Amino acid sequence: MTTSSTFATDKKGTFVRENAAFRNWIRKDSEYPPEANRYHLYVSYACPWASRCLAVQNMKGLDDFIGLSVVHPVFHKTRPNDPNDTHVGWFFADPETEPYAPGPSGLGKYSSAGSIPDTNHNVKYVRDLYEISNGKNVRFTVPVLWDKKTNTIVSNESSEIIRILNSEFNDLIVDPKKKTLDLYPVELRAKIDELNDWIYHDINNGVYKCGFASSQEAYDEAVTKLFTALDKVESILSQQRYLCGSQLTEADIRLFVTLIRFDEVYVVHFKTNKKMINQYDNLSNYVRDLYQIPEIKKSVNMDHIKAHYYGSHTHINTYGIIPMGPNFDYNEPHDREKFSEK
Repeated sequence: MTTSSTFATDKKGTFVRENAAFRNWIRKDSEYPPEANRYHLYVSYACPWASRCLAVQNMKGLDDFIGLSVVHPVFHKTRPNDPNDTHVGWFFADPETEPYAPGPSGLGKYSSAGSIPDTNHNVKYVRDLYEISNGKNVRFTVPVLWDKKTNTIVSNESSEIIRILNSEFNDLIVDPKKKTLDLYPVELRAKIDELNDWIYHDINNGVYKCGFASSQEAYDEAVTKLFTALDKVESILSQQRYLCGSQLTEADIRLFVTLIRFDEVYVVHFKTNKKMINQYDNLSNYVRDLYQIPEIKKSVNMDHIKAHYYGSHTHINTYGIIPMGPNFDYNEPHDREKFSEK
């Protein structure tokens, strides 16, 4: 196997993201009903798609009956003893027995602190989970929502996992605030879907289109769309606290995971240096507002984030060197409560 951590681009040089391979749903009267201690979530603190699932799991209080494993932040050879298999990807490290691990090319020394090994199969690689699930010719990505009863992946599509976590386990939740928390309320769904669509294409995936572009034309197009979209969000947030008004929704979580990585990683690593989020008045305060929600803060590990991007993408950063800054303090006060007062 020769698949690597690099990603596909089209003839124009534009990054192309592959669709998720597993798209099942947990719901009552289905093959995958909501049950306590039946499911397990595999995530990376570094990956924005996975960390948004972790944020929702925390906000709904589902960690009491859904297990959790966290991969090491930096890619690693997944079949190190096979010289013909050059695949690199997510792996599990035990911080107690393997406090440091090298990067995909064997260079670097990256901390395993914060990693949580697989407790279901005791496998070493996320790739193993896909192979147990007969997932072939697919990228071995996180998040993974695993069913321990049928011994397979339920879903690896983060946008659907967050909705499963938002609504399908409510009958098991004891805390009334967490039980009634709804990040995708019926009355706002059309607005949320509209926001998600252009924010995904131009911001969430837009930063990757900038970073993984293989032509100047593709990069120029992506970076232009990215900052047009950021300016649009800045305008929306100049009038209201959250994207849909006064209520926090999944649209905010989906945007936040990109914004929290922007100044620390994307500005340098993905060449999105036209402007930093810290230079936007409303966006910068908005990021701090969401970060200071305890359940969301718990899903952010900046050490993992910086180690992953700079250490894993050796086609961009050959020696895996991690920049020292800028290390913004997202605990600083924000001004977003001014909209609540209105």
